[in-house]
Amino acid sequence: MSSLLRLGGGLTRGGHRGSLLGARMLHASSRLDDIRAAALQKMTTTTPKALVAKEKLVFGHTFSDHMLTVEWTAKGGWEAPQIKEYGPLSLDPSCSVFHYAFECFEGLKAYRDAQGKVRLFRPDKNMERMNQSVERLHLPQFDGEQLIECIKELVRTDERWVPEGRGYSLYIRPTVIATENTLGVHRANSALLYVITSPCGPYFPTGFKAVSLYCDETNVRAWPGGVGNRKMGANYAASVAPQVEAEKKGYQQVLWTIGEDHELMEVGTMNLFVHWRNEAGEEELVTPPLDGTILPGVTRDSVLELVRGWGEFKVSERKINMKQIARASDEGRLLEIFGAGTACVVTPVSRIHFKGKDYAVPLDPSNPESQAGPVAGRIYKALMDIQYGDVPSKWSVPID
Repeated sequence: MSSLLRLGGGLTRGGHRGSLLGARMLHASSRLDDIRAAALQKMTTTTPKALVAKEKLVFGHTFSDHMLTVEWTAKGGWEAPQIKEYGPLSLDPSCSVFHYAFECFEGLKAYRDAQGKVRLFRPDKNMERMNQSVERLHLPQFDGEQLIECIKELVRTDERWVPEGRGYSLYIRPTVIATENTLGVHRANSALLYVITSPCGPYFPTGFKAVSLYCDETNVRAWPGGVGNRKMGANYAASVAPQVEAEKKGYQQVLWTIGEDHELMEVGTMNLFVHWRNEAGEEELVTPPLDGTILPGVTRDSVLELVRGWGEFKVSERKINMKQIARASDEGRLLEIFGAGTACVVTPVSRIHFKGKDYAVPLDPSNPESQAGPVAGRIYKALMDIQYGDVPSKWSVPID
């Protein structure tokens, strides 16, 4: 059951929040040329769920009381955004999302700082990337600033679901799907944008645990001219079978490569970073370039800007292949390898299997018990300090 509350005129494009209980009301069928936070309507549940103890949270298994939905049609444009009780979607079996994978999504988090305030981390980057994804699918683009304001109100509505403590957060999943009830591959004439949230705990509950990688020499995650640089569900579904095979061989993640030289792409669902002494003897942090096959990760961008700001060693976005990694390992030039993404921030790597051989990846030479190298550990702490508001940064966006 829900109680209805319509919000009017209090949210502006600049993100300033006035009286949420404004007098202006828009009927649910009102059509808009773009998503507008000022038109947001709330229908709050009268039967809130019981919270799950934060120590028992499993990523993606628990969901908050409400969700945000915004419908769109080619003929009428965007409807008024709605916050309503979390529940199933009603979709026709012929819906084009089921048949032709018209779907894309994002992932970001809300964090509770030491003063109890809730913060987002670089939500503008997620909106920018999602608009790139929907454009590639020929689904409707939207005003990212306005959607951020709607997401902020969703988080305010379910603020009790934002757990306290370092490593705990509220995961936010915006999604866009085509909803047209016809078969046939063509541009969609109707779509649904919705946002759900899920409280989650630390990715590494007992501290860092470095992972092992299996270099897949048969399958590729993405290819030139494809959609590897867009966050589409189709990119993820096809990765499951190779992941299962890697696990059967005793490895935890797939190292994705491409081409005869096995150019590095990504690790699992994360961007990849290599810290080494390159062939010229330079200390360098390198990650594959955004050539259209690599997802432009928000954490990836943050790591690059952060480490470049240190000014301590070379930072590069360039191609690097597995043969170079193997040679660097044999010659003692490999320093660290780690993945980076929203869920884990950073994930250290301990070994890589390539062409029948396991290559050890160093962690912390000063501490044999450590599960993370010094650079990965430093990056992790620096980003967490920003995300939880311990260090002031323009990347941390308070939800007032």
